[in-house]
Amino acid sequence: MSDRLKSCSNADAGELVAPSLPEVYRSVPISAGRIGWRRFFAFVGPGYMVSVGYMDPGNWATDIAGGSRFGYTLLAVILLSNLMAILLQALSVRLGIATGCDLAQACRTRYPKALSNALWIACELAIIACDLAEVIGTAIALRLLFGIPLIGGALLTALDAFLVLLLMSRGSRFLEAFVIALLMLIAACFTVQIVAAAPPVAAVLRGFLPSVEIVTHRETLYLAIGIIGATVMPHNLYLHSSVVQTRAYPKTREGRHEAIRWATIDSTLALMLALFVNAAIVIVAAATFHDAGHTDVSEIGDAFRLLSPLLGVGIDSTLFALALLASGLNSTVTATLAGQIVMEGFVQLRMPARARRLITRGLAIVPVIVVNGLYGDRGTAHLLVLSQVILSRQLPFAVIPLAQFVSDRRLMGSFVIGRWTKVLTSGVASLIVILNGKLLIDMIGG
Repeated sequence: MSDRLKSCSNADAGELVAPSLPEVYRSVPISAGRIGWRRFFAFVGPGYMVSVGYMDPGNWATDIAGGSRFGYTLLAVILLSNLMAILLQALSVRLGIATGCDLAQACRTRYPKALSNALWIACELAIIACDLAEVIGTAIALRLLFGIPLIGGALLTALDAFLVLLLMSRGSRFLEAFVIALLMLIAACFTVQIVAAAPPVAAVLRGFLPSVEIVTHRETLYLAIGIIGATVMPHNLYLHSSVVQTRAYPKTREGRHEAIRWATIDSTLALMLALFVNAAIVIVAAATFHDAGHTDVSEIGDAFRLLSPLLGVGIDSTLFALALLASGLNSTVTATLAGQIVMEGFVQLRMPARARRLITRGLAIVPVIVVNGLYGDRGTAHLLVLSQVILSRQLPFAVIPLAQFVSDRRLMGSFVIGRWTKVLTSGVASLIVILNGKLLIDMIGG
């Protein structure tokens, strides 16, 4: 059997389909002689590419608004959504490695065509919503750092298609190194800001405990669902099930089990970094704005202007904007890959990467220009938060199929998840559906 073919109907044998991301499929060798840390580092990379989506500019808007309005209360939501993300990304890894197909391919081969097409449309909407946040975040960062007008910065983001093409031409390892370097820059910037903010440790720890206010207060719930939507990205489940297949692990039962174990450790550690960044944004906003009485800070630009004066450290605002720019650039790379995987997996349509990127980015740039022209910066800030709520609304369309596939013994074979994991996965899916239903009822009720 050719190494360029994969099974998408059973973990051991079945229907053959072409691999997603064929240009980097099984391009990273896994030496049989490597053990311990050396073997683990061969699998490091895909998890960090996925973690980018969990700390993109959309997270910043919801985290800043949550921290400034409600202090440390929403840290519990950050923690919960990150734990949900760890579970869901582990399931995505299991599906990709065990079956050899990504989530989009599994939907196409296992569902009726009408349902598969509906899921494809929902996923494309999620990618556009994510791209919308990246456009706004990157444009804001360019304005804060270099004084470029917001609309001009939004138009400049179209050029990132060439950045993605350049990185992809160098191979998956080069791409992963670029992403990890920017992630370390983001983490370093927020480490400095937390030290400068000096938040009360007791209040921070209490914030990680769930509060009834989160579900009873409509505005808090709106931001909580926005945080979940910004943290648990629907397209990341499609992305992860594909990029783990860049590793040339042995296609034996033992080889797949080992690959699942190492890839899960990789994604878990990467998502812990995402937890630190998201929690840091909330903590800095709470300690700097909420505790000083500035409870109405919901825009990234306002946070930039207030950080240095309130903390008394001149470089803080610059570090904040630099981390935002790094976040926007990183998210661009992974969203482009996710878009390619989704389009190829659902409808088997290969489009040149430049064309795919420019179309998606164009669909995101237009509403930013229109909203900014009509309502100014405040309207753009509301659009950023709204994009994260839209992402949350798309979550069930990715989580439910994933949960169904990894629970199906006919598809997964010996890699099917256990009873307690099924219960936990069902609970996560149910929570997402219930929270979205609660928000919809509140919005209909005015």
